Amino acid sequence: MEGLFSEEQFPSENIAQGEEENRASPLAARMRPRALDEFIGQERLIGPGTQLRRAIETDKLTSLLLWGPPGSGKSTLARLIARLTKSDFASYSAITSGVADFRKLVIAARARRRLHHQRTILFIDEIHRWNKAQQDALLPQVEDGTVLLIGATTENPYFTVNAPLLSRCRLLRLEPLKTEEILVLLQRALQDTERGLGAMNIQADQEAMEFLAEMAGGDARRALNALEAAAMTLQPDEHNISRLTLSLAEEGAQERSLPYDRDSDEHYDTISAFIKSMRGSDIDAALYWLAKMLEAGEDVRFIARRMVILASEDIGNADPMALVLANSAAQAVQFIGMPESQLILAQAVIYLSAAPKSASATIAINKAMNEIREHGSLPVPPHIADARSMQGRTSGDTPYLYPHDFPDHFIAQQYLPSSVQNLPFYQPTDQGEEVNIKLRIQKRAKITEERKQ
Repeated sequence: MEGLFSEEQFPSENIAQGEEENRASPLAARMRPRALDEFIGQERLIGPGTQLRRAIETDKLTSLLLWGPPGSGKSTLARLIARLTKSDFASYSAITSGVADFRKLVIAARARRRLHHQRTILFIDEIHRWNKAQQDALLPQVEDGTVLLIGATTENPYFTVNAPLLSRCRLLRLEPLKTEEILVLLQRALQDTERGLGAMNIQADQEAMEFLAEMAGGDARRALNALEAAAMTLQPDEHNISRLTLSLAEEGAQERSLPYDRDSDEHYDTISAFIKSMRGSDIDAALYWLAKMLEAGEDVRFIARRMVILASEDIGNADPMALVLANSAAQAVQFIGMPESQLILAQAVIYLSAAPKSASATIAINKAMNEIREHGSLPVPPHIADARSMQGRTSGDTPYLYPHDFPDHFIAQQYLPSSVQNLPFYQPTDQGEEVNIKLRIQKRAKITEERKQ
């Protein structure tokens, strides 16, 4: 029986041996922590006294879903759990592995539990890439404890992971690492002679280290890889000391990393921040989020469309020119293209951010729509109905009064069905052009009141 389920047939991953022997691995892989106290960041989840840490230390874990941006420590935490809980560890990528691979692992996991009383941790990276059927295949094995699942995802699991699977796992959200936390990792890598770059005797300028930490955008893997790339180009001096300067660090980093994908949470979070910054009249913040989207290659037409919506939703008649400008910008980027479109968008962003704000038009149409939904659509009063539809019908004693025949081109008369409620729908603010609209409404209301007397 043991030969049937041999390690050769169903290879597992020996965490300790793999880390010690593979000296050719990238620095980020070599510097993975081997104890909880070495784990940097995510103090809220894994710090001393936390529930997760106690569960790891007492080997009483349940299946987990780790949700966080790249380089935040998802796979590192999974490997650390496997090491500390003495579990067998099987690592799969949802990009390259399928259900057939998983079925083989299940056979081996059942044998391992029966023959050796050892639990199997199944780590699936990018689990959101498995479709519903593939995720469903995990359910029975997670349910009966054949495997302890640790899934990692950069996408919102509430949208990308099946509800039954999500309900069987504890969801942990990892945050991007802080700059000071990445600095600790970089310093540790420079000093570690066993797994890091300590043997190279590197002296790094503080500004170089700060640059590497900041440019990584919370991604520890990117920071360590950039440090290693820079270190490989260093030449020791006569004292066998290699100096890492800012310029060399910039060469090693190449371009800054932008954690942005058009289908990811970062896409939606960024456009949300962009809109809310303009709504909040913060010009600099709106320009910052615009710049991020442009640098990440966001579709300028998408950005422009959202600005047109904001011009009506959040500015409205406080500044009617806002919609004109936003629509003009949307049309302009259609045929200008990048990089010049960034100038057009920036101009529009500044105008929309600085414009007086009013949501009165948004509130008004919502109230009118709710009135229709709650009380139904009422018939048009006869005196304002179309003349053709009134043939053979009586309009009663109320004639239609033509406003242009009266002073100020206004005459009070009934335009709404008598039973309409929740009026007025539109209530102008004291912002921008709506001040004048409000005055005109008040003047006409006074004329209407006088006509009733």
